[in-house]
Amino acid sequence: MSLSVAIAGASGYAGGELLRLLSAHPEFEVATVTAHSNAGQPLSSVHPHLVSLGHLVLQETTPSVLAGHDVVFLALPHGASGAITAELPDDLLVVDCGADHRLTDPEAWATWYGGEYFGAWTYGMPELLLAGGRRQREELVGARRIAVPGCNVTAITLGLAPGIAAGVVAPDDLVSVLAVGPSGAGKSLRTDLLAAEILGSASAYGVGGSHRHTPEIVQNLRAAGAANPTISFTPMLVPMARGILATSTAKLTGSAAAVREAWETAYAGETFVRVLPEGVFPRVADTTGANTCLIGLAVDERAGRVVVVSALDNLGKGTAGAAIQSANLALGLPETLGLPVNGVAP
Repeated sequence: MSLSVAIAGASGYAGGELLRLLSAHPEFEVATVTAHSNAGQPLSSVHPHLVSLGHLVLQETTPSVLAGHDVVFLALPHGASGAITAELPDDLLVVDCGADHRLTDPEAWATWYGGEYFGAWTYGMPELLLAGGRRQREELVGARRIAVPGCNVTAITLGLAPGIAAGVVAPDDLVSVLAVGPSGAGKSLRTDLLAAEILGSASAYGVGGSHRHTPEIVQNLRAAGAANPTISFTPMLVPMARGILATSTAKLTGSAAAVREAWETAYAGETFVRVLPEGVFPRVADTTGANTCLIGLAVDERAGRVVVVSALDNLGKGTAGAAIQSANLALGLPETLGLPVNGVAP
């Protein structure tokens, strides 16, 4: 018997990707979709590519509409999900793709986001290395409240955590520069996201340590074993609809051979995180539509730094794919169920 699913914020990009992946999931049936300004419209008016779900109509996003399902996925702006989830039954599996429940420190929430703090949920990054050799997937089994990581956070964390856990890189002076597609900013109408502004250009944002994903990255690296990690990361908006290419560097503390061994050991047997052969580096296009993070490694011996290039689809592995992967674990289903590893090309 299929599990009934409701998706709040279904009219957005993240909501649309959740719907696309769930439409092929053998154990989930999308029963309800909700939105804010688009409520009352057919789903096909905002996602005409989702032909198999064209019979659905967007409803208002309220606790009463969402309750009564087996699983609820939230794809809402930060600050919008906390009040809603507080009114949902405790036994309902709720997976939040927003930021409201990611941070474990209330002071960090107040500093970086502001507004009421609704508490931290089980973190939805199954492959995250934890100090002591465990993985975050162990924490997800049986969970009923899951917080999906930020997309930039996923690219950087999966790229750097193996080196931190193995002690082959120093946790201070971490630097990451990311090329990011504008779909990560959602569907809101903004001048800086217009095609006329983006095409043929690239621009940095969240410069100087001001991006809200910073405390979440630090939180993850601490979980991986770093005592006092520091990171400076700068995302850049580039003219590709979706995807993230993160180039992260860290001070080398071990040998070049130890570096490759650390990453390959960390992700050996992982379905969705792959370390590429020496000298090979990932392209964003190879992850489009897939729930994969591809990683390339190099050691800059002159600079004494490790260079990690990680690529993922910000809407796939960066959001919707991680949400479904985590829900599979929470429900005791095969972790890989309904999730593609093959990208779309060209």
